[in-house]
Amino acid sequence: MKPAPALAQGFPDLSGMRIAREPHWFRWISAALIVLVLAAIARAFANGQIEWSYVSRFLTAKVILEGIVNTMVMAVLAMMLGIFLGIVVAIMRLSPNPVLKSVAAGYTWLFRGTPLILQLLLWFNLALVFPTIGIPGLWSARAVDVMTPFLAALLGLGINQGAYTSEVMRAGMLSVDIGQYEAAQAIGMGRLRALRRIVLPQAMRVVIPPLGNEFISMVKATSLASVIQYPELLHNAENIYYANSRVIELLIVAGLWYLLVVSILTPLQMLLERRFARGTLRLAR
Repeated sequence: MKPAPALAQGFPDLSGMRIAREPHWFRWISAALIVLVLAAIARAFANGQIEWSYVSRFLTAKVILEGIVNTMVMAVLAMMLGIFLGIVVAIMRLSPNPVLKSVAAGYTWLFRGTPLILQLLLWFNLALVFPTIGIPGLWSARAVDVMTPFLAALLGLGINQGAYTSEVMRAGMLSVDIGQYEAAQAIGMGRLRALRRIVLPQAMRVVIPPLGNEFISMVKATSLASVIQYPELLHNAENIYYANSRVIELLIVAGLWYLLVVSILTPLQMLLERRFARGTLRLAR
């Protein structure tokens, strides 16, 4: 065993001294304050005028279950429309054609610059601007008959989502190394084929996390469709508390269902992110 190196002359030997740990008083105080706030909130809900029996009674009511099904159907369809529009608009934004770039930029500016609830109301009241819609000489119908709450909600949510998704997709495409584009051109690939076969698959690892967040936001944004009478979860909960005046109980029911859906979607999003990140992890090793 080698002896410990001698200390230089004039320096004290600190090896036998006890190491003092920082007390972290701020952490303990912050934790205590958070516990007190949470306890106060729990006490308020426990002692408030809330009939918890109504919460358990309506949590699995048929109309509430129908509302959550309608919510998920609308969220999935609107997100699909948003992703499709987002890819198209992102390609237009990256196009060298100035007309396409201007149209795509105008679309993004318009639908990101106006509130979603305003867009839903405009779609639902489209008959005030266009009494009839259709294809001249082939088909026409009254707009008030065509623009149902379902269609108005789908167009409002999907087209609005497309404006945000286009920026996500554009960022993903720009993250792909320029050498990938040049390699595709070198082997004779056209621009659109290169995007479909090379660029978009590589961009997915970048766009999956924000798209997952956007879908979770879409599930909650469907609640805005209640203003145009689409029978989603919040709208059905409102109809019940209009009849029995149990407002807070039904709002708690709706909140619990939203929390359940988000709690299921979050780990699924993580699994999807991990699936698309496999290629990157192999390269890093």
